[in-house]
Formats: sequence, structure tokens, C-alpha cells
Amino acid sequence: MKESYKPLFEPLTLRNGVQLKNRIVMPPMTTFSANPDDTASDAELAYYAARSNGPGMVVTACAYIQENGKGFEGQFSAHQDAMIPSLRSVASSIKEQGAKAVLQLYHGGRLAVPHLISNGETVSASSVAPMLDRGFYSIEQTPRSLTDTEVLELIRDFGEATRRAIEAGFDGVELHGASGYIIQQFFSPHSNIRNDCWGGSLENRLAFPLAVIEEAKKIIAEHAKEPFILGYRLSPEEPETPGITMAETFALLDALKEADLDYLHMALNDFWSKPRRGVESGRSRIELIQEHIGGRVPIIGVGSIHTPDQAVEALEQTGIPLIALGRELIMEPNWVEKVEQGQETKIQTAIHSDDQDELQVPDPLWELMMSVPGWFPIKVTK
Repeated sequence: MKESYKPLFEPLTLRNGVQLKNRIVMPPMTTFSANPDDTASDAELAYYAARSNGPGMVVTACAYIQENGKGFEGQFSAHQDAMIPSLRSVASSIKEQGAKAVLQLYHGGRLAVPHLISNGETVSASSVAPMLDRGFYSIEQTPRSLTDTEVLELIRDFGEATRRAIEAGFDGVELHGASGYIIQQFFSPHSNIRNDCWGGSLENRLAFPLAVIEEAKKIIAEHAKEPFILGYRLSPEEPETPGITMAETFALLDALKEADLDYLHMALNDFWSKPRRGVESGRSRIELIQEHIGGRVPIIGVGSIHTPDQAVEALEQTGIPLIALGRELIMEPNWVEKVEQGQETKIQTAIHSDDQDELQVPDPLWELMMSVPGWFPIKVTK
């Protein structure tokens, strides 16, 4: 291994004492590949196993925690105890290869897909329709505002899904507070126009994310027999106006750094992207966030990092301790191993149309990869 790459392989001990063997994380990426009953498919298990030898931690694709929160075709579930055997198979496929296994917990809220949920009714913090296409589906339906009783049930169901993750053998959970989904919908001034204790002021909009965190912590204290990771993913800004600005993100970070979390995971398409509004600075969002957190909680940075040189540069220039590799680990499942073995020149940086079996990519994900222009660099023949 090159001397300059050694920072990527230093272990990191989290707040709760769990040690990650290196600084590389596989982030959550939807595979669209669950079985018809929303259990994990054999193809998904093979996909995770193929990528879990190198990274210190693997965060799964998001698992929905209520039936009306399903946001993708082929999304696996954590919404009832009957799903524990399926979740256990996912955890085992990761842990048996050496990585820590973290289950991402999710509710789509107003971005749930109507035809995938009972009666087709979407719900959110408020009855505000999405303004933008925020993913692989364009959802224009206006959601129903959750009642106070339903808000409390939703908080409890995040806790119940955390319990299922513990019973399934995961090393932790990540609360999906990013990408415009329901936890973010409660924090956002665009999607939350409530006038009760769950909305209105910035303080009230923080109440739901913090309540979900506290519920997860309570469940971990009651059920985990060994240290259990609790992470939180957030999007630093929203494109909508009104919407979350960097100034409001700083307020969220102030609350999160007091919440005894084990890490914060940024959701960014470009690691070095700069703020839209809410702060006057020429520096990147990730630099501002790391400075604001002040080392209190480990930050996972992500976004178009492909080479080991880029990963080291990201660590050293920002001071963040963890780097997530998304598309790169799909194209090159052995990225970490090749860097560690001094074979970085053999890292695959494009996919070929006949690579699917070798890369262990499930059919639905592969078909999407081949059909979305520019998502992956593709070579038609070898």
C-alpha cells in the first residue's frame, strides 16, 4: 500500500466503543430488488456480501418502518416482526465478510409511492405537495397531515424497527433524515406548516427528529446486549423556497451534537459542493459542517469520490474522519482491498454491459444502471 493511503486504513472508535477497522463506508443505495413480499432477495444478499469485506461499515438500503411509508419498488421492510428473519439474513451477509452492518430506517412520507401503499394515501407533517421530482419517481399527490396520535405512533414505529434491527443482529441503525423523506419533512419549513408542538417555529420543527432519536436510544438501552451504533443522515439544504438553508442546518447540527449519536452522515451528490443560501462563505458545505460540529460527532462525507487520492484529499483537507463510496463500490466491489494491496491501478472505474454477474448486481438495479444516462460510466464491450 502507498504510504499516502494509510490514513484510509486507520481504525476509528465510535462514541459507544464500537471500532471500525478503517475509514471507508458503503452508504445506503436502493437496489429495487426485494422479493414480492418485501423480504430481502438472494440477489440482494449476494450484492451485499460481495461488497462487505473491505469497508469498515456498510449501511443498507433504506427499510421502510410503516406500511404507508414504502417509497420504492422492491424495497425491503422492517415494519413488522415477521421481517426479522429477512433482516437477519441481510445483517449476516454483511457481518460474515467483516464489515459492521447498519440498517437504514425510513418512511417516505409525502414521497411514498401511492400505488405501493394501502388505499394510496400518502401522509406527511402537513398537507403540502412535493414541488420537485426528488428521486426515481415523480410524486405530485398532496399528502394528508398526520394527526398528533399518528405522529406519536410513527415515533414508536421507528423505535420498533430499531428493536427489530437489534434482534436481527445488526450492529446499528441509521435514521434517514435526508433526501426529503419524512424526518426531513418535519424539519423543513416547506413541508411542515403545522401550528402545534410539531411545527411552526424552528424549535418545534426540530421536535420530531429529536423525538425519533430519543425513542431509538431508549430502545437500544432496553434491548441491545452490546454497544449498538446509532447514526443519522441529513441533507444540508433543500432546493425549495422556503426550504432548509445552511443556517437552519447549523441549528439542526447544534441539536444533533447534543444527542449522543455515533455519527452524522451527509447526503451530498458532490462532496465539495458549496452552500446555496443561509451563509456567506466560499467554502464547501462539508467544511462548514465539520467546523460547526467541532469534532463532537464523527462525520461521514460522500459525493463523487472515486479514487483513493480523492478520498485521502477529502479526509485531510476537511478533517472529517469517514468517507462513503457509493457508485464506486458498485462498479468496484473490491475497491478497498485493491487500495490496501497496492493494486489501485486495477480499480474498475467504468462498467461493461456484460459485467453484471461478476459484480453481483441484482437485475432491477442493473437495468436501471444501464438505462439512466450518465449515472454510471459504461463501456459497451470489453
